[in-house]
Formats: sequence, structure tokens, C-alpha cells
Amino acid sequence: MTSSLPGTIPSRTDIRTVTNQAPLLVGHNVVTSDAALREAVLRHGDAAVLDSLVGLGAEAGTADAREHGTLANQHSPELVNYDRYGNRVDEVTFHPSWHWLMERAVGHGLAAAPWERQAAGDQHAHLRRAAGFLAWSQTEPGHGCPISMTYAAVPALRADAALASEWAPLLASLRYDPGLRPAAAKLGVLAGMGMTEKQGGSDVRANVTVARPTGVEGEYTLHGHKWFTSAPMNDVFLVLAQAPGGVTCFVMPRMLPDGSPNRLDVVRLKDKLGNKSNASSELEFDGTLVRRLGEEGRGVRTIIEMVAATRLDCVIGSASLMRKAVAEASWHVGHRSAFGSLLADKPLMRNVIADLAVESEAATALAMRLATAVDRADDPAEAALRRLALPLAKFWVCKRTPGMVAEALECLGGNGYVEESGMPLLYREAPLNSVWEGSGNVNALDVLRALSREPEALDAYLTEIGSARGADARLDRAIDDLLAMLGTLMGSPDDLEASARRLAGRMAAVLQGSLLVRYAPAEVADLFCASRLGTGHDGTYGMLSGGDFATVAERSTPTVS
Repeated sequence: MTSSLPGTIPSRTDIRTVTNQAPLLVGHNVVTSDAALREAVLRHGDAAVLDSLVGLGAEAGTADAREHGTLANQHSPELVNYDRYGNRVDEVTFHPSWHWLMERAVGHGLAAAPWERQAAGDQHAHLRRAAGFLAWSQTEPGHGCPISMTYAAVPALRADAALASEWAPLLASLRYDPGLRPAAAKLGVLAGMGMTEKQGGSDVRANVTVARPTGVEGEYTLHGHKWFTSAPMNDVFLVLAQAPGGVTCFVMPRMLPDGSPNRLDVVRLKDKLGNKSNASSELEFDGTLVRRLGEEGRGVRTIIEMVAATRLDCVIGSASLMRKAVAEASWHVGHRSAFGSLLADKPLMRNVIADLAVESEAATALAMRLATAVDRADDPAEAALRRLALPLAKFWVCKRTPGMVAEALECLGGNGYVEESGMPLLYREAPLNSVWEGSGNVNALDVLRALSREPEALDAYLTEIGSARGADARLDRAIDDLLAMLGTLMGSPDDLEASARRLAGRMAAVLQGSLLVRYAPAEVADLFCASRLGTGHDGTYGMLSGGDFATVAERSTPTVS
């Protein structure tokens, strides 16, 4: 009888020799190897803006950056309520890798520096910052939260010139200076935000935290709590509370000018699904000193300027997760063989990678267009477009990220399900931006609010998508169908709210399509219009029919120097 066993038994050396595994994705420039980002920066900015981001992109692609991102998530922040002597301190301690990431994010101007640069005449300050934020967040997304809130605090602070002049220069600093000390003793400060409470969540008008005037002009004490306040180690917070005149916005310093801590207790840190590197906390107030920002009773209107800026960062952050996911997937399939050839050469895998790449490119194009609208905020049409396009993008891009990241993870097979690949971190992070700064329903309803109260916003949107008319018949049909949908729903108030998600999603996809048809390579625009503007796309990737899959997939693969 002939044995069916192999003739040669592999040696221990043979067993331990690793082949056919993709190398670690490091050594690439995260900015210049991203074709969609590079093209958007040149389109809305110029070569000087792109050149200014090359150093950031190179550092974001290093092995050091990848390792620090991993370590910051493996070692979550810890809350220290009391020191060794029993004194209440409420300090949050972080792994050194967190500080490494924060120092560079601040140093690269990703916090509040763009507002000063814009005031000094930089016409592309927010585009530059948005592109940098998209690229740098691929190192590790959690530390983007305090960076984002610091960026977003400045437009809200402008409701009070004195408070703005006190805080904005420190918020715009390029120096990261952690630790609990009075702001005047620091080289730079970071900002946070506290809105939601146990009983209300997004319904901030249901807040019960009380603000009592002290008798000093503009000064109050807070009594109550906040249910979800991220980055409690930051230096200053914008918070909402019930003043005698209604819901009001306040500026709350962590430390008082005399060096004593403000009277706020960090009750505990949240145990979140993802975002492990970032501390999110519950706070309690009992005589916490604050200063009023804006008029009593107009707190929501005041803080909404901060919310708008953080919503933009939710869009950029989700686009960043998409780009990181497709970069890892395309890199893997370009180095992994199965059934006789590279996975990247398999027609079906090309279909999947191309589909993921189209999703990523559409998100990047929309995010950079929104950032450009911030740069052009003095133009009423641009401000109106941002008013409507921002909640559209926040709803759509953030909502599509989890499914996209899951598909990218699957491209790595079992390797993608292992923590060391980095893909589980992206997967846990993917739902977050759709939850923070207003969930999907909140943003879809904000779209309806803009449509009903600000007709100039719809006019600006229609002008934007209309500029692509005639370039692609599928986009033209999608615009016509959207106009018909708008006419039907706006004339039927009973059906409007129930259809808010469908309307918001359709408006966002058409806006993405108009951007890609005008600016992206023809093969990218073709695949987007064929798959996203018809009626057959159900969110499952790799079901494209026709098109130049190879070229689109190749565009998504990072180039390592």
C-alpha cells in the first residue's frame, strides 16, 4: 500500500520561517500617498498648502507613530481621585504615547491655530488643518477628541470679546503643555465641552444643572452634573446650565487664577466600546465657578458654533478612518497571495478594493469641500452651503463608516480580526462619530430644520450640485429624482420627519457625486455614479458592475519610500 503522507517532514526552521505575510504598513507619507487628499488640497488650496503638510504626512507614516498609537490604546487613561495624603485631586494620567501624539498634533497646528492664521490672512488655514487632521488621525483616532474640541471652542468664544481675547491665543498655541495649572502659567491650553446630562442626552433644554449668579458681573456658580464630558484633563470647558434666564453657555476653567482647583469632581471615566486612549468622564458641580458666555437663555445658540466645528471634525475623522482602513486593506492584498496569484490581481478582490476606495474618496472630497467653506465663511453662499451640507455629511459619512471598515477588515481575513493588525481598533472606533455631536436622527432632523428655516441654504446646495449638470447622465437623473423627492416631502409635513434619513442620505450622496464628477478621475466618478446614485446599491461592497476596478484600486494603495 502506498502512503499518502508527504515524503519530507518539515524541520523546526521550516515551520518557523514566515512567508506570504504582508509587511507592516510603515514608511509611507500619509498625505502625499493619498491621491484623493492630495488632489483635494491642490484643488481647493495650492501647492504651498500641500508642501506644508509633507512633514506631517511623513511623520504619520513612521513606525514610531504606529507604535505610539498602539500603546496609547493598550494603556487606557486612569483617574486618580485622591493623592497619597487624602487630598481630592481628580487627575487623569496617560501613557507617554498619548503625550507623544498630542504634542505632535498641537505642534502641527491641528488645534486652534487655524483661526489665528485665518485672521492673519491665510486663505486656506482650515483646509490645511482639515487635511492635516485627516492624515494625522490615522496614527490614532482617540487623541483627536481634545484636539477637535480645542479647535471648535474659538468660534463659540467669540460671543464675548473679553473671554475670546483671554483664551483664544492660548488655545491657538503650538505648544502642548499638559498638567493642572492656571492658564496664565501655561504655554498653551486645551478646551473641552460639557452639554449632556443623565436625564436629557441630546435634549439639552431638559438640563437640570443650575447656574447661580454670584453678584460679580458675568460670574456664576454651577450646581449639578454632566453625564459625558470627554478630556476632563483639559484646561477650560464650555458648558450649558440653567441660569435665571434659561439655558445659558458658560466658560469653566479647570484651575482658578490663584492656582487652586475649581470645584468640580470627576466621578468616573466611561468604559467605552472603543476610543480607549481618550478619557471620557462624568462630572459633578457644587459651587463651580464659571463665567457667562453670551446672553442668558441663548446657550444653545452660543455653543452651536462649537458643535458645528466638532461636527466637521466628525466628518473628517470618519473620512480618516475610511482612508486608513482601505490603505491597510489594499496594502495587504497587494502583498498576500492565494490560489496562485496576488489577492490584488483577483477580479473579485479588485472589485471590493475599488468599491472601498470609491467610498473613501467620496468622503474625503466632501470633507475637504466643507473645510473650504469654513475658509470662505465671509461669503454668504459658502456659509449657507456649510449650514446644510454639514449635517448632511455628518449623517451620511459617519453612518457609512462602520460597514466600510468592517469590509476592509475582512480583506485581511483572520489576520484582520487580530488586535495586532490594528483593524479591530478601527472597527471599534468606526461607530463613534455617528454618535457624538448628535446621532444620526439628530443630524437628519437638523437637515429638515435648515430646509424649513433657511431657504438660502437649499439655494446654495442646489447651486453646488447644479454646477455638475450635464457631465454625467446618472447624476442628472439623481438630481431630478432628488428635486422630486424634495417637492413631495416638503409638501407633506406628516411624512417629512419619518423620511428625514432617506432625504439626508440622498442629498449627501448627490453632493458627493457632484464633487467627484467635477473633480475626481473619470474612473472614480464613473464607479460612484454607477453604484451610489442608482437604486441597487444596498451597502454591500464588491458588487460593482463594470468600470475600471484596477485603476481605482491601485490609486488606494500607499507607496512606501
